[in-house]
Amino acid sequence: MKTVMILGGTKGVGKEILKSCLKKGYNVSFCSRKKEEGDELIRTLNAEDKLYFHTVDLNTTNDLESFVTQTIEKFGSIDALVLYAGITPVASILETEEDVYDSVFNVNLKGPYFLIKHVLKYMKAARSGSIIFFGSAHMDYGQKDRTAYALTKGTLYTLSRHLAHHYSQYGVRSNYVVMGWTSTEGELKLREEEGVSVEELKRKAGEELPMGRMLTPSDPVPAVMYLISDDSAMTTGSKIRITGGEYI
Repeated sequence: MKTVMILGGTKGVGKEILKSCLKKGYNVSFCSRKKEEGDELIRTLNAEDKLYFHTVDLNTTNDLESFVTQTIEKFGSIDALVLYAGITPVASILETEEDVYDSVFNVNLKGPYFLIKHVLKYMKAARSGSIIFFGSAHMDYGQKDRTAYALTKGTLYTLSRHLAHHYSQYGVRSNYVVMGWTSTEGELKLREEEGVSVEELKRKAGEELPMGRMLTPSDPVPAVMYLISDDSAMTTGSKIRITGGEYI
């Protein structure tokens, strides 16, 4: 019986991964800043025995070690770590204030880094584990108004390859999923704040993306489930693009 830890899991693609893991019979540990979101999801899915929720604020590292220890205490193992949570502030380098920079680096990079530190100790001792990074098509250089975000995603790719190179000898795998333009709750809310309707957004995406549409939150899930599974036992250091043909 596998236990999957998700950084995030209450919204978007993370929520779809959580539900797919439950269908497989896996235990799932997940987190959010808002306890009510986790409690509501557990209640809705009627899966108290299979789910563990931990309140985590990624602007600090205070909650991360207890997230790991409590997961192991409840389920006995962590077989896979899915690093989904992230924020996407809209700002070019000329517009980025220090608090925005600090926030995106805390949530997108510092939080995952120190969560991996704690999980990796367990996986190394168990000589098994799969770490799955959620990247972005912004990873190479990014759009002009996503500078700090692009930097974090590029650095996460370096970290994924670092882990693959140095920890494969302990049975730990690390892979990077490049997720394209996706109709998550966060994306729809951001566009709404910019005055762009869902219909306008989908039309624009259909014109810009080579495959003619945005991703749905379900589109990246099969690749993630493969990387969690034993079918990917010899897959590490890989980059999988699920972007509808989008390159930035």
